[in-house]
Amino acid sequence: MVIRIKVAFCVKNLANGSEEARKELLKDPDLDVVEYGCTSYCGICRRYHVAIVNGKPITAETPAELLINIDEYIDNELLEQL
Repeated sequence: MVIRIKVAFCVKNLANGSEEARKELLKDPDLDVVEYGCTSYCGICRRYHVAIVNGKPITAETPAELLINIDEYIDNELLEQL
């Protein structure tokens, strides 16, 4: 069974710096990286770098920290749920 992990970004958040994280995530063939006009997390999206991983918002102060937080969420929480 193939497990697909979807990582979604808001285009406005990408323009505010999360694009750096998105580019790195695109290199991982196990991830479906998508972008939307809005992810409906405007409150946190205005203040943080945000990615929505299989429906859960992951936040960080920097794009580099966002990558770390996404990896930790996938490794420590998401894979246990699947």
